[in-house]
Amino acid sequence: MEKFQIVTFPHQEVPACDLGNFGVDEAKKVHDYHASFDVYTQTPLTPLAGLAKELGVAEVRVKDESYRFGLNAFKVLGGSYALGCYIAKKLGKDISEMPASRILSDEIRAELGDVTFVTATDGNHGRGVAWTANQLGQHSVVYMPKGSAQERLMNIRAEGADASIVDMNYDEAVRLANSQAEANGWVMVQDTAWEGYTDIPLWIMQGYMTMGYEIVKQLEADNAEKPTHVFLQAGVGSMASAMAAFLSSYYGKDRPIITVIEPEKANCLFNTAKANDGKLHFVTGEMNTIMAGLACGEPCTIGWEVLKDCVDAFISCPDYVAADGMRIMAAPVKGDEAVISGESGAATLGCVANILMDSDLSELKQQLKIDENSRLLFISTEGDTDKKNYRDVVWGGKYSKNCQG
Repeated sequence: MEKFQIVTFPHQEVPACDLGNFGVDEAKKVHDYHASFDVYTQTPLTPLAGLAKELGVAEVRVKDESYRFGLNAFKVLGGSYALGCYIAKKLGKDISEMPASRILSDEIRAELGDVTFVTATDGNHGRGVAWTANQLGQHSVVYMPKGSAQERLMNIRAEGADASIVDMNYDEAVRLANSQAEANGWVMVQDTAWEGYTDIPLWIMQGYMTMGYEIVKQLEADNAEKPTHVFLQAGVGSMASAMAAFLSSYYGKDRPIITVIEPEKANCLFNTAKANDGKLHFVTGEMNTIMAGLACGEPCTIGWEVLKDCVDAFISCPDYVAADGMRIMAAPVKGDEAVISGESGAATLGCVANILMDSDLSELKQQLKIDENSRLLFISTEGDTDKKNYRDVVWGGKYSKNCQG
């Protein structure tokens, strides 16, 4: 433990997998659905020119999802789109016919009847599902794995959910949620796919494309060059696969080098990539990483089918990199804007900053093909969703490289 590991795949100019579900037309449909909510605003794509100079690259930009829907994290994009698609399908409609004004109407509520949505979460996904169900006048049940932050639990309950922390790890909580869905006739809303359960995970993945659609439009509005490198954090891999697929589809043969980053205590995608034997490789046990949102041991099956063709490198990294990323963004280089980023949100920037600043990791820099002309894109997927731990890390120095407590 406590080390960086990397697996690289040959860069495919044209990925072999089918990207039809993640093209620009689908992304625009997803974006238009989200934009129909009154609370919608485009989240910032923050340039960090000072940090770029410190790291020896041409550009660093961070997509700041702490502003998303007032919920402090990106996850609501997937859950809200999945619920919208479920309702549209149940009523024989396409999601393009169901803007928020209609899907939230009394007419649709009456036609739909009572529905209970159930999910397992470390916090952000469950809050998004609970928020959407509450908006729709429906019910939600949320199971959280042991070790989940009380603040995240209370935030989910504040959205009207029946939420509880169970004595299980994340993947066991997913199985509990699914068994309860089957026993009670509830609707399972999970980004982990398995045989016979793919529609909702696909809709969740597609929901995340609003971030990608915003990013490319923001870059174009700024007359900025496309990124040469994109870094995506992963739990089960649904967000990473959606973003990798969309960017690969959008940029075509000119697509950026894409890297997936995971905590070493929950590195199921890294292990699957390293084995490269056509099988998924799980991580079991507690997975007690600081990056709670990434503490998942079983890859999303449909996500992996995208990742294996669209991702150029998989990195497994120690916990302290997330804390480093949080501190770097909270105390920026003079002239840069501060970004409040939580443990999972800061994982990618913290990992790459370590690679670029630590001479002992120079080989990884070479493998990632980063040089002075590189333009790096990161997504800070959450803000301070656990405020106590955020302060302990940023103010108190918790999880520094030489002091893991």
